[in-house]
Amino acid sequence: MLRVAAYCRVSTDQLDQANSLENQQRYFRREIGRHPDWQLQALYADEGLSGTSTEKRTQFRRMIQAAREKRLDLILTKEVSRFARNTVDTLYYTRLLKSWGIGVIFLLDHINTLESDGELRLSIMATIAQEESRKTSQRVQWGQHRRMEQGVVFGGSLLGYDVKHGQISVNPSGARTVRLIFRLYLEERKGCAAIARELRQAGIPSSRGLVRWSAATVRKILKNEKYCGDLVQKKTFTPDYLSHKRQYNHGEREQVVLRDHHEAIVDRPVWQAVQEELRNRARRAGAQRGCGRSYPLSGKILCGQCGRSFVSRVKKDSSGAPYRVWRCGKAAAEGCRIRQEDGRLCGCDVGTQLRQDTAMLLVRRAVQDSLSQDGPELCRQLTGLLQQVLARREQACASRRSACTLEADLLRRKKQLVLEGILSGTIGREDGMFLNERYDRQLQLLDTPDRDPEQAPAAPSWEDTAADLGQAMSQPGDGLCLDLLQSITVHKEGRAEVALKGLDRTWVFAL
Repeated sequence: MLRVAAYCRVSTDQLDQANSLENQQRYFRREIGRHPDWQLQALYADEGLSGTSTEKRTQFRRMIQAAREKRLDLILTKEVSRFARNTVDTLYYTRLLKSWGIGVIFLLDHINTLESDGELRLSIMATIAQEESRKTSQRVQWGQHRRMEQGVVFGGSLLGYDVKHGQISVNPSGARTVRLIFRLYLEERKGCAAIARELRQAGIPSSRGLVRWSAATVRKILKNEKYCGDLVQKKTFTPDYLSHKRQYNHGEREQVVLRDHHEAIVDRPVWQAVQEELRNRARRAGAQRGCGRSYPLSGKILCGQCGRSFVSRVKKDSSGAPYRVWRCGKAAAEGCRIRQEDGRLCGCDVGTQLRQDTAMLLVRRAVQDSLSQDGPELCRQLTGLLQQVLARREQACASRRSACTLEADLLRRKKQLVLEGILSGTIGREDGMFLNERYDRQLQLLDTPDRDPEQAPAAPSWEDTAADLGQAMSQPGDGLCLDLLQSITVHKEGRAEVALKGLDRTWVFAL
């Protein structure tokens, strides 16, 4: 008695009168019943899966495992295209089964792999099946491309848009979230990570209804051209119809681009400004990665011997406490060695290092001396610089006001969610009252009166300038102190020369 298994497959999950799984299974039971020495061991069926690959056909792989464990003697399948449309897979698995003494019979093709000419006939039929699959793939891709050109949308819904039957329409709730993201990024100058964090804190759902926001998700939304009304399709493609693995389209295939295809959620100028801002931030981040970490004195301390900039290093004192020093970049690279080649001096032997706290002390002493000798002249020469500093401070105040406004909106949103939770019973009344009181206290702190945003900063007087400079002198590394510094030149003899912006004179200090 031969233990017989049958394998059947349909490549779509829709019922088909001729090729449905139910009809195929009935067919195999009837066929096995005609042979008294055959016993139905198992019937394996994959539904809605392509035959060009066996990776996702779980029932097929279960059948192969059963054959490996010697639980089968014979396998029946309707035709070669039902077994596989990949010639390599067809020959590989039939040879593997044959090595275990298990034959495969393709009923409609009249092929038995245990017969002498079985493999030859199978190779021919498998090649025909694979070519048919290739042509089918080409026809499907051609049809999809034509429908894309007609404006049919392929793909699912996304935040702010509903896609049904190839048509795209605005979802008002999601559209409000999209506009909020664009505003936070462009107007509030928030980063993608900060926006994601605030959306999570506010309990705002994503397109899937989950409050799981990430920086990558926000960045993807900001880059999506659909939000300005354009449609770009075929961003990915399948280069191999056998593996079905998709890859990003970087020009290998023609894309379908339709401008003003549907109703926009954000205006085109806003979307374009966001794209430019994304590029600018990426360039700045790349420059910082390429140049290493930037410190307040970077590029301002120069070597009096070779003219190179000093580089920063961290050392430890006798107690193990770290402190920062600056040394010549060329001397550090050459190991402070001097080599004579063809009469030219190589390397740098400046041999003098400068502690950062010492450098800041020298800058303060130079500015204080300038204030005592020619304070009014210094202020007149540095009026433009001081105006820029005051403008930056005013811009920082405006940013803080905008941040407070956004935070207040988020707190009110949280209060609304608490109220809805109390009414629905998901939040207890006591817990809800506690949360509301906490949010009210936070809102009161945000309501602290601030400067009038419309009030322009007054022109700095000598007294105001002196006060600002005095405050900067007491805060090394912050305020106007570094804005006034032009350079510090360190010489081999153990002296440092300090130059301030806008002044012709310099100050020399012994180290």
